[in-house]
Amino acid sequence: MSDMEQAPARTPLYARHIALGGRMVDFAGYALPVNYSKGVLAEHLFTREKAGLFDVSHMGQALLSGPDAARRLESLVPGDIQALAPGRIRYTQFTNDEGGILDDLMVTRLASNAAGERLFLVVNAACKQADFAHLRAKLPDLRLDALEDHALLALQGPAAAAVLERHVPGVSALGFMAHDYFIWRGAQLGVSRSGYTGEDGFEISLPADAARSLADLLLLEDDVEPIGLGARDSLRLEAGLCLYGHDIDRTTSPIEAGLVWSMSRRRREQGGFPGAARIQKELAEGVARQRVGLAPDGKAPAREGAEITNADGAVIGRVTSGGFAPSLGRPIAMGYVPPEFAREGTAVNLIVRGKALPARVVALPFVPNRYHRPVKG
Repeated sequence: MSDMEQAPARTPLYARHIALGGRMVDFAGYALPVNYSKGVLAEHLFTREKAGLFDVSHMGQALLSGPDAARRLESLVPGDIQALAPGRIRYTQFTNDEGGILDDLMVTRLASNAAGERLFLVVNAACKQADFAHLRAKLPDLRLDALEDHALLALQGPAAAAVLERHVPGVSALGFMAHDYFIWRGAQLGVSRSGYTGEDGFEISLPADAARSLADLLLLEDDVEPIGLGARDSLRLEAGLCLYGHDIDRTTSPIEAGLVWSMSRRRREQGGFPGAARIQKELAEGVARQRVGLAPDGKAPAREGAEITNADGAVIGRVTSGGFAPSLGRPIAMGYVPPEFAREGTAVNLIVRGKALPARVVALPFVPNRYHRPVKG
């Protein structure tokens, strides 16, 4: 290793991954398991059937606090943060002056205290240092505390609620995109009913030492197995969710990416965030390209970067995410095409190893989500 190279950072669960036989890779500067002995396909299907435990401690966690923090954060994102009630979560994006996406993130509104309003942020690992620098530069009057001493676990799948409730009573009462604090063995857990698999589940922010103990306890359950990055990505793709740096980036607007749902009417109409002019123009006049789901014929997957062509062979776009969908037993992909090719059922070709493979545009998500939404009486 040269002086310029650095070994990947280790999460608090690194030793557990090694002991469990995880195949480790460098991901966003962290040593993380891509899979364990049973392999990606088995891990994916287990999560769909029972509950998978994911180590997502590489993600950036921070508390943003101070007077008027919600309104101030809205100057950087198109999401409606002011309308968030305490204990509720919103997905949004940091945008640049051109309307591109600097990163996507989750924002949770916590109860205010003497210091003012408080927001809990979770950002992508590869972007977290840039995101935190961006926040400090643009919102210097607010306090940003990066939770460097915390881990983040994700328990995802139809058995997640029953399993976690046995150890942390009360969590099963949370609805989708809700957050609350619980005490477990003297440690404070920040639990969100959310995730990035399309399944019901939870993300648990907690001190590093408690994370090791909680993970060990959960893995003693018959309905829980450790799951690596490979299955996390295939679950994410089946759910039709964007991966930053692949499906969205600095050149992609939220409108092109099909993320209009993450903006309230007030924010769409009033603007007041970077790139609002482009985004409002696209809302009014349409986009030059848009993200779509793609179903290739046959068994050959189309990977990121594969060209999308029309019937005449003209390149009309590129695949941004692609692979095999274990739940469906066939390949799937996402990519960007002009609006005239975005209609469901439209025939296109995907260029794989120099060959044009027939495919069609399909609706997203590929697999219906199973988020927990309590029935209102």
